[in-house]
Amino acid sequence: MKVLYIGGTGNISTASSRLAIEMGFDLYLLNRGTRKVEIPGVKSLVADHSDSASVKEAVQGHEWDVVVNWIAFTEQDVQRDFELFHGKTRQYIFISTASAYQKPGGHPVITESTPLYNPYWQYSRDKIACEDFLMRKYREEGFPITIVRPSHTYDTVIPVPLCGWNDFTIIDRIRKGKEVIVHGDGTSLWTVTHSDDFAKGFNGLLGHRQSIGHSFHITSDEIMNWNQIFELVAEAAGAPLKAVHIASDFIARYDEHSYGGLLGDKAQSVIFDNSKIKRFVPGYHATIKFSEGIKRTIRWFEEKPERMQMDPAKGQLVDRILGAYKSL
Repeated sequence: MKVLYIGGTGNISTASSRLAIEMGFDLYLLNRGTRKVEIPGVKSLVADHSDSASVKEAVQGHEWDVVVNWIAFTEQDVQRDFELFHGKTRQYIFISTASAYQKPGGHPVITESTPLYNPYWQYSRDKIACEDFLMRKYREEGFPITIVRPSHTYDTVIPVPLCGWNDFTIIDRIRKGKEVIVHGDGTSLWTVTHSDDFAKGFNGLLGHRQSIGHSFHITSDEIMNWNQIFELVAEAAGAPLKAVHIASDFIARYDEHSYGGLLGDKAQSVIFDNSKIKRFVPGYHATIKFSEGIKRTIRWFEEKPERMQMDPAKGQLVDRILGAYKSL
């Protein structure tokens, strides 16, 4: 199959790109060429996805079996894709987000039919608007869409709130014996998924004609609470965890992003029902336990010292919240 990934070198998508090559796909990556990620076997198209004329020139003369956009975040982005690829691809896959599911949840078990509604997080609402636009184009004009909703997927990021993500701040803080904030009482249930596992389910949808018009989430079946997640991060870092539990709404007073990221997502208990992706992609099963996956991630950071960057602003934010909490 001839496949175009718009993006394809990020935290989630790199593993899917590598697996696509292993599966024998004729894979093209369209991006700005600024990320230094080596994926042998891919063909490169250089363009800024936000520039329609640039993308149109880059894909001139191509038709695709599958187009995947890993970096569409607004309705304008998918409108641009519709104009570029309508009639030129047999399948278009939009990467949405599981944070679009109803918050607070009406039921702890999340299926693909769970309503899409998030009053806390603009990021989620923008993804919902993208889905709504694409579903209209599917129903009215036959645009061959498939929607995928990842939830908290990691590989080259450390998936914890406040001090985590694409820098080494949380690990440095734990190793120095500093206090770490765990939101709420740490007992809300959550799922984190390694990108290598996500890729197995995702790439099974490429060219899957019966998946057109459908939406899927693809997650691990390993359910943990946040206390367990933070403990496993500390264990992988090789130092004891000094956790301070603080209510999510208190944290959100000091960190605007936490209003959406916590109240609209991670403070909620969720259990994902993966039976649909398993029906469409027989044999899909996430096998990487978080206890092993987070060790892989830390090793990836430590392989190159330049990856072990600190974000002083994150540490200062945590200290400010801790100071305000302890002064009560």
